[in-house]
Amino acid sequence: MSRTLGIVTIGQAPRDDIAELFAAQAPAGTRVILRGALDGLSDAEVDALPPLNGADTLYTRLRGGRDVKISKQAVIDRSPETLARLRADGCDAIVYACTGAFPAMAGDAGVLFPSRVLSGLAEGLLPRGRLGLLVPFAEQGEKLALKWARAGVEVTVEALVPSAGPDETAAAARRLAEAKADLVALDCMSYTPATKAAVKAEVKVPTLLAITATGRVLREILD
Repeated sequence: MSRTLGIVTIGQAPRDDIAELFAAQAPAGTRVILRGALDGLSDAEVDALPPLNGADTLYTRLRGGRDVKISKQAVIDRSPETLARLRADGCDAIVYACTGAFPAMAGDAGVLFPSRVLSGLAEGLLPRGRLGLLVPFAEQGEKLALKWARAGVEVTVEALVPSAGPDETAAAARRLAEAKADLVALDCMSYTPATKAAVKAEVKVPTLLAITATGRVLREILD
């Protein structure tokens, strides 16, 4: 039986990179529908929604490939409508394609949030030790370190914008290796399998990629 997977991106559709990676993890024949919380906004309207501070900062890629920093609260305000549209599409499962921690939102019952997948894996794999965290922007570091902190685990954070080239990626990975991370989590949905491979080659420890980890959980839901 054909199933339908709905994806919310915090930016704009299309995001073929995200849709294709999730489709590769889903059962064969799964129909994928991706909608963006910022769909329908012009570039000027998006630019009018800047983050208020580091805690309000999200990274996303707009239609056309432009990287932006966006207000998390603005995304939260627009998300219920996006979720409602996917439910109207008849989706059997919905994933909210952002690794941030979000409050309860209208229509989010049963929605899969990658932050919960990653945190669960990290707790299971690293009961104690040093967690290396890769995040898009340095100003997110303090907030995200607190999000990941727990008793017995030290968090070390490095910033790397997902669109960075191989040299920048390798340099950030070397810094995580020098910090002697026992486990690495890539805390953004726009990091790719290539990013994971480059980081793991330097750090040489288990490395969690949000999009593939979440995709494997979705397969369990849709199978």
